[in-house]
Amino acid sequence: MRSEASGTLLYSVQQPRKPRRLADEELFEFAVKCLGMRAFSTGDLRSKLHMRAARPGAVDAVIDRLKDIGYLDDRRFAETFAAVRLQNDGFGRQRLLTDLRARRISGNLATEAVDHALDGKSEADLIDAYIERRMSSLAAAGRIDDDRKLAAAYRRLRRAGFTSGPILAALKRVAARPESLEEPPEEEESHE
Repeated sequence: MRSEASGTLLYSVQQPRKPRRLADEELFEFAVKCLGMRAFSTGDLRSKLHMRAARPGAVDAVIDRLKDIGYLDDRRFAETFAAVRLQNDGFGRQRLLTDLRARRISGNLATEAVDHALDGKSEADLIDAYIERRMSSLAAAGRIDDDRKLAAAYRRLRRAGFTSGPILAALKRVAARPESLEEPPEEEESHE
């Protein structure tokens, strides 16, 4: 659009459209469509449905109906999510728990799902596999003399959900001066 008075171009910015509110049966169809695209936890799907429901009471009815027909199951979601994240990303226990809780899975159910996914795998083996797969430059470097690289590797492994003791043990195997790495204080496992 061109302004007549000044001859400059003016652009209008459209406001984002609000999604159309859905009646009860449309809300159910929308929920099935969402679940057809990807898995949802009950909490995440409930939040998504609340944004589209014409009648707030319809959300609980749709959730109950989906559970009754087996389309929505938090236990199955949590176990599948944890197993896939472990296999594809190689994350540690704490990261898996955090990611499940972010998807509104209860603490006990998240813990059970992570325990099932880990199924006796040692954290040291998981760290070694993570380094080999995700930090190949560290694995191929041989002996590392740069403290900054070791510190960066430590931080990355912590973000991946591993605890300090096994991380330091793994880093000592690749450090040029393993004695320079300090032992961590006792860690308590957090069950938030």
